Amino acid sequence: MFQDITLEQLRALQDRKQMTIIDVRSPSEYRDSTIPGSLNIPLFDDAERAEVGTLYKQTSVQAAKDRGLELVSAKLPVFIRQFAEIPGDKTVFCWRGGMRSRTTATLLSLMDIHVNRLTGGYKAYRKWVMESLESYNFKPHSYIIHGNTGTGKTALLHRLQRNSYPVIDLEGIAGHRGSIFGQVGLQANNQKTFDSLLLEKLITLEHSPYVLFEAESMRIGKAVMPPFMGRQKETGTQLWIEMPLESRVAQIMKDYRPEEHQEELLTAFRRIKSRIHVPVAAEIDRSLVAGNFENAVLLLLEHYYDPKYDYTSLLYGESEKVTFKVNHLDEAEAAVTNWLRERHPESSSRGNWKLQV
Repeated sequence: MFQDITLEQLRALQDRKQMTIIDVRSPSEYRDSTIPGSLNIPLFDDAERAEVGTLYKQTSVQAAKDRGLELVSAKLPVFIRQFAEIPGDKTVFCWRGGMRSRTTATLLSLMDIHVNRLTGGYKAYRKWVMESLESYNFKPHSYIIHGNTGTGKTALLHRLQRNSYPVIDLEGIAGHRGSIFGQVGLQANNQKTFDSLLLEKLITLEHSPYVLFEAESMRIGKAVMPPFMGRQKETGTQLWIEMPLESRVAQIMKDYRPEEHQEELLTAFRRIKSRIHVPVAAEIDRSLVAGNFENAVLLLLEHYYDPKYDYTSLLYGESEKVTFKVNHLDEAEAAVTNWLRERHPESSSRGNWKLQV
């Protein structure tokens, strides 16, 4: 028979050995939110779930069970084989630890495939995430990366992360770059997914002496940061990247690849067009339509983003501030890396960074 385990037991098992977590809910439920790292092997697809649910509500529980059994029986060999092909220990879950995960675990047990079943399902996991973030005690010191649009803040954090520095990539977690153009070429995560990914990252970095993250607004795309992250942003050490305008234009062209997303960019720009001086806004629009993206970016920086950022910089008056004047992203990486090594000589070797994260 299968074994029911709590979320606490599941996390302990994950720390000790290989554990594959399998979400047996429908594909749309899985896409909406799931336990990070889990696979999706649905007992019912979206249409089947809707059909069974309608029978449950409008006919009877027994009618829903009978139809569910018919649907599962038809695809049982393929369903079982998907689980059999996954090596190591496995834990299944559904919405709240009910019929779908129980049916899956029972069927697998009959075929001598042992799995655990998560008590309370995804609902229990979501409750744990919310309670954990609400009471989270953030211990590492925060270094906050600032800079005008185009200074490559996100790219800088990605480089640092690849070299095992303790980084929280808030934009990556949100699936959004945090601006009116932030979703271009990306898929924004909802609040539930953002919360889950953020908490898992925080737990990974909880023993680091410090963390680095970008100075984001409280809302990033579809998600809102928890209040303690806002406090860290305000009280941490502020690292400011200053870079020439032409270098910033080049960095934006590289990051956004506007030639691949012309219509998305036009749609996004026209949402803010009324906030820009009319002749300038008209020229930006013409440039985007004509594919003259560099000129459009230049004008947006000069007439929209830079004035906004100049105002934002006044909000961190009492925090420690360190400024790095660089010409391009490579120089920014070298400058920040050298500064961190001087600040934290006990962790200056790459091997020690890996121990921290």
